[in-house]
Amino acid sequence: MIDPNRLLDYHGTFRLVNKVAEGGMATVYEAQQLGPSGFSKRIALKVIHPHFAQRPEFLQLFIDEAKLSANLMHGNIVQIYQLGEVAGDYFIAMEFIPGPTLRSIIDRHREVGRAMPQTLAAYIASRVCRALDFAHNFVGPDGNRLDIVHRDVSPGNVMATWDGHIKLADFGIAKARTSVDPASDGIRIGKKHYMSPEQLVGLEVDGRSDVFSLGLVLYELLALERLFREDVTAAAVSEVAVAPLPSLRDLVTNLDEELERIILAALERDPSRRPTAAALGQALDHWVVAQQEVATPDRLEAHLAKIFPSSYQPPTAEEEDTDFTNLKSALSASWGKKKVSR
Repeated sequence: MIDPNRLLDYHGTFRLVNKVAEGGMATVYEAQQLGPSGFSKRIALKVIHPHFAQRPEFLQLFIDEAKLSANLMHGNIVQIYQLGEVAGDYFIAMEFIPGPTLRSIIDRHREVGRAMPQTLAAYIASRVCRALDFAHNFVGPDGNRLDIVHRDVSPGNVMATWDGHIKLADFGIAKARTSVDPASDGIRIGKKHYMSPEQLVGLEVDGRSDVFSLGLVLYELLALERLFREDVTAAAVSEVAVAPLPSLRDLVTNLDEELERIILAALERDPSRRPTAAALGQALDHWVVAQQEVATPDRLEAHLAKIFPSSYQPPTAEEEDTDFTNLKSALSASWGKKKVSR
């Protein structure tokens, strides 16, 4: 838990509203950024844990995430507004996404015993493809490609807004041609159940690695279970890189044959045989158009309203964390205005 007395403010005051999520490297809060003349903007505030801020390789990852993501202006990517630092506490102010992650959507479908409509699953994956294609082909200010690879495409990093739009989040371990890569020092980063074979064994990765990960996410949206489950590293490598894939149609009731073919193309072990994110997205869009059930933001919005009715209220972070009230008060105080200069 970060020291609330060192939490920060820039260009006005942050008023903390709720803790959204806490990961291994940082905590994300829903907050309001307040300014002159009654200005108020709802944002998310991501604060790196102090023990990681003291480790140069992880602090650099956090800084690189902000620098990299700030220029990825795309409707399917969570927008970054500000990187800041006060007295050694680093934070990123970013777009607040009102809605559930795919992890919450998958868990909720499993809880109520209801399958995810295949057209909506394909629609969600096709929008993630758009985000990935934009990142993979992004060109920097100098006119050169950055060759960005997300490396952490997983259900927890894809969000749906309540009105049916899809956002890819968390470029915290993204690899760009110009960025420092902790994985080059033997540090395994990412979630092993969503890694491509080449990422899992520590080989060089490109955008096709993200395509493999998205194939796993799409499968899980349909099956409501992970395709890969081994936790021991040696067994996980065998499962992901060597063992034959099970028949997806045996695991997913009434899985459309063409949709299975599209998923299997994304899950090719050989990266050279996988489609690009753009090609995968086009295949998914063409498949959706051919179905009698259309997939649109409005339809996803209606589906989410059914799956998450107003009576369903997950516990808030404030109920779970006794230190939250102190942190909330600290963020309401005004501190010196500072920005990171790097």
